[in-house]
Amino acid sequence: MTHQILVFYGSYRADRQGIRLARYLVRKLSELGNEAELIDARAINLPMLDRMYKEYAEGEAPAKLEELAGKIRAADAFVFVTGEYNWGVQPGLKNLTDHFLEEWFWRPAAIASYSAGRLAGVRAALSWHGTLSEMGMVVISSSLAVGGIRHALDDDAKPTCEGGAALEKAFPRFAADLAWWTEAAQAQRLKSGTPY
Repeated sequence: MTHQILVFYGSYRADRQGIRLARYLVRKLSELGNEAELIDARAINLPMLDRMYKEYAEGEAPAKLEELAGKIRAADAFVFVTGEYNWGVQPGLKNLTDHFLEEWFWRPAAIASYSAGRLAGVRAALSWHGTLSEMGMVVISSSLAVGGIRHALDDDAKPTCEGGAALEKAFPRFAADLAWWTEAAQAQRLKSGTPY
């Protein structure tokens, strides 16, 4: 079954390495028959949150906000690719997600974290778990954590070295978990709708 999956990435840094993990995930999810799309916060470049999408009158939201809202509503599942900034989340990705709320509801989300060091961004992933749950998503239990990101994936997002091999080994379970929850959420929405 084909699922529409949005892969969100939030670094604004000039020499960003995590984009490799985001591109890897888009490619691998697409190879499984999904329609996976990268949503790059830096490319969209929303302003710092002043008004959420829902706070605009109908037809008055900025075009890029309106377009992204439509993509989020149409998606079956989400993957959040996050680096770790001082034990916390990336501000660019957090700013993008905070522009929306109801658009996220009743779909599964997965977290893939990374860092230059050996802790692989897991502290940011832990923070994202609570945030995404609060925003109405079901966060799957499987996650990916890639340390030494510069060496785990090359410039073409192909796995290299020991880190890349570990990522390749972990991906099938991650993808299967996301697919199961995506199908479960779809079935429940068709059967019963949503509680509100």
